[in-house]
Amino acid sequence: MPAPKLKELRRAYGFDEVAIVPGDVTINPEQTNIDLKIENTTFSLPILSSAMDAVVDVKFAALMSKLGGLAVLHLEGLQTRYDNPEEVLAEIARASKDEITPLLQKVYSQPIKENLLSERVEAIKKAGGICAGSVTPANAKRFAPIVTEAKADLLFVQSTVTTARHVSKSVRGLIFPELIKSIKIPVVVGNCVSYTSCLELMRTGVAGILIGVGPGAACTSREVLGIGVPQITATIDCAAARDAYQKESGRYVPVITDGGFRKGGDVCKAIAAGADGVMIGSIFAQAKEAPGHGYHWGMSQPHAALPRGTRIKVGTTATLEQILFGPTSVTDGSQNLVGALRTAMGVCGAFNIREMHKAEMVIAPAITTEGKSWQLAQS
Repeated sequence: MPAPKLKELRRAYGFDEVAIVPGDVTINPEQTNIDLKIENTTFSLPILSSAMDAVVDVKFAALMSKLGGLAVLHLEGLQTRYDNPEEVLAEIARASKDEITPLLQKVYSQPIKENLLSERVEAIKKAGGICAGSVTPANAKRFAPIVTEAKADLLFVQSTVTTARHVSKSVRGLIFPELIKSIKIPVVVGNCVSYTSCLELMRTGVAGILIGVGPGAACTSREVLGIGVPQITATIDCAAARDAYQKESGRYVPVITDGGFRKGGDVCKAIAAGADGVMIGSIFAQAKEAPGHGYHWGMSQPHAALPRGTRIKVGTTATLEQILFGPTSVTDGSQNLVGALRTAMGVCGAFNIREMHKAEMVIAPAITTEGKSWQLAQS
């Protein structure tokens, strides 16, 4: 009898399993260019903050913009369900471990107030910030015109997994080319982890793609649903789709690795793997300016029947400016992320992000523990 055809698995890699090989030429870190361009908007930092209620509010978004990055406001979260979300955020921080999931399910059951969508966007713009707001695919057609009229600069359409083709009971679901044409501001879409899904999304005309399913510190999708691809492999695959799409169309669509970051080295590895930028949640939830009071929780946490996120205590460690630029007195790589990226690019001889994509990488299962016995013993 012929042997049955079996499902084949390939090895995939996360941040801790790879390392970047230094280049043959080194350059001064301050000579590196780390700009991120999304259509006609250029950011001096390739760093975005996650659209999560514990990370971004109006003040945080304005500050992040001032520092050169981009903070994405969760337009279906507490900021648009409550006139005074600070009270709810404080209640979440006070809740015990047994109380937290039912509490989150309760507070997120309140309806979204459409007037608050406009008010939050306008407040960020009034504070001098570049405004990006995030909505789910289910609400994109409804909320996009409101956000656009309020003068938002970018729209993010995000869910655990987003594809260019979706089957539903709706007569006409969300069609990205139509959405993009109707609102005339850049639309960034997420999340995906595969070459084919990324390529198909780019062909719809989107301005950027978010890469990552389930890697976030507060996300449990991998445990609850069993889905996801480790971030290095996901980034490499989607970067290949970006390059193929550029050859096909002449358009360069940036890919942004979203989630799973714990330290500067992870940011450097994501860029070397092919990312044009990174989106960070838990590290920024530690900022003094973050609205979560030292806690962080995932966007899927409040689901009424199948919560896929958990509240975690991250603590408050430094200002946002210190986390991005230092100075830092900690040695774990969780602060001065920009300095880490520029230094890594310098030792790889990369003058810009595109050149950093060419850096050699190796599989290195022991990279975080090699020769570190004294550190491990004292941690």
